[in-house]
Amino acid sequence: MFALIQRVARAHVEVEGRTVGAIDRGILALIGVEAADTPAVGTRLLDKVLTYRIFPDDAGKMNLNLQQIGGGLLLVPQFTLAADTRKGTRPSFSSAAPPDQARSLFETLLLAAQAAHAPVASGQFGADMQVHLVNDGPVTFNLHIT
Repeated sequence: MFALIQRVARAHVEVEGRTVGAIDRGILALIGVEAADTPAVGTRLLDKVLTYRIFPDDAGKMNLNLQQIGGGLLLVPQFTLAADTRKGTRPSFSSAAPPDQARSLFETLLLAAQAAHAPVASGQFGADMQVHLVNDGPVTFNLHIT
């Protein structure tokens, strides 16, 4: 399971011109799910996202995590993160989870996030989404849990 996380000043997701999820300062996490992923993998990924120290302390060093700053978490499902891009000029999605499995694991991750932290918002699985963000820094990290 992947999370491409971005430290944001604010972010929101639109589907058909309507905002379906929005946060102020916090983390936008684009989530990719692979066929071998399990709910336990999602739990470990969520723990890492919530505790990854990417926010500045009083000295300006990245020493604080999302929970410590009380920031928002915006989870956005993005199947293209599971693409294999090592060969050729067209991505292969052979390692991506099938849609039903990916939806279930994303929804499990979302429910766990909502139970562990607030505020939490999300994009819409399977929808054509427009993701708007103000990347703060910019600060972006790729977290991959197996």
